[in-house]
Parts: sequence; structure tokens; C-alpha cells
Amino acid sequence: MSSRRSILLWVTLGGLIFVWLGWWYRSSHQQAKETPPATIDRQPVTFANRTFDPPSPPADMPPLAAGEQAECDSNFLSNASVGGQTQQTDATHALVTITQINVTLQLNITIWAPANVTPHVIEHEQGHRQIAEYYYQTAGELAQRIASTYMGERVEVEGTDLAAESTKLFQQVATEITDEYSKELNPGPTQLLYDGITDHGRNEVIVKDAVASAVKNAVESPQPATHPGN
Repeated sequence: MSSRRSILLWVTLGGLIFVWLGWWYRSSHQQAKETPPATIDRQPVTFANRTFDPPSPPADMPPLAAGEQAECDSNFLSNASVGGQTQQTDATHALVTITQINVTLQLNITIWAPANVTPHVIEHEQGHRQIAEYYYQTAGELAQRIASTYMGERVEVEGTDLAAESTKLFQQVATEITDEYSKELNPGPTQLLYDGITDHGRNEVIVKDAVASAVKNAVESPQPATHPGN
């Protein structure tokens, strides 16, 4: 028997980025207010068990590889919105200070399995679920660390429409935050190691022990969050 997990890291910007744009004209000697921390909303994990008919799997089910019976589909999502204050310096230039970042995080997990699959296969897929949830436990701290590198940053924009240029900057920062989150979260190596330890659920290794070993020994090289300009 065989099984596997499927991991998708989705980045969403919620359509058009919500922009809170304080269009304030200030003299250069005025001091900016203290910048608050980013707001991180780590929503509860959503989980579903779904059965399928192997000869006719549903359209929304990720495809199984040859010889596989079941899979755990773990979807990490992030949605960022960015805003700030804009100080116009002349007709075509302004200094933008990023003062507000909101990041919403989600994890949606679905275990797909035929109705007659063995309990051992389901147990294996539950191990993949545990690994995904383990990474999600600290996802808020990760998002906060990434977002904090932008909070309070001052960037000069130029153009004939300074409001539009400021909005463009906020959209760019939101994209960078969600991209970096997806890059650094990276549960893939741990999931692959888990499959190696368990031979994709074919052997009799205890799932709890396999999960613990994979989490402990996965090769990861976390790097501090950086972005252009730092």
C-alpha cells in the first residue's frame, strides 16, 4: 500500500490590496508617531476527511501518483494588507512611511482516502496532518518577524500621481511579505523525511515516532527575513 501528502503554499492578496493611506502634509521637523507592531491573525486550522471513488476521483481532488491510495492535502494561505503615511515633498515626490501591516494566516487540511482504505493508511496521512499543524503553530511568529522588517520603513516615491505610487508601493510590500512567508514556512523537507522514515506508510514504524523524528531531523536552514533596501 502507499500514500502520500500534497502540500500547496498559496499566497493571496485578497484581490486589490486594502490600503490605508494617510495623506498628510507635514513639515520636515515634525516627528512621526511611534510605529505599532504588525497585526497577525492566525486563524484556526480547518480540517476535513473526504472519501472518493478511485476510478472517478472528484475534480477538486489533487491527483494521486501511481500506486498511491490516499493523500493529505495541506494548504497554507497568507493574505497581507499594508498602509502608511505619505508626506509630499514637492509636486512629484513624496516620502511614504509604512505604519500598518495586517497579515491573515490560514491552514486548510483535507485527507483524501477511498471508503475501504485500511486504518494504517489513514494513520499515515494523519502523520502528515500533524506535521502541517506543527509548522502552523509558529506561523504567527514567523509572519510577525517578516512583517516587522517593513514596519516604520520610509521609502521615497515619485510620479505625477503620488497617491497611485503609494498604493503601488503598499501592494509590492504586501506581495513581498506573503512571498517570504511561503518561502520560510517550508514544511516540505519534514514531510519528505517523514515519508522516507515510513516508506510512504508501507512499513510498521509508529507514526508518532516517525513524526517526532522527522521534525527533529529535517534539514532546514532558516534565514533572517530580509527585503530590498535592508
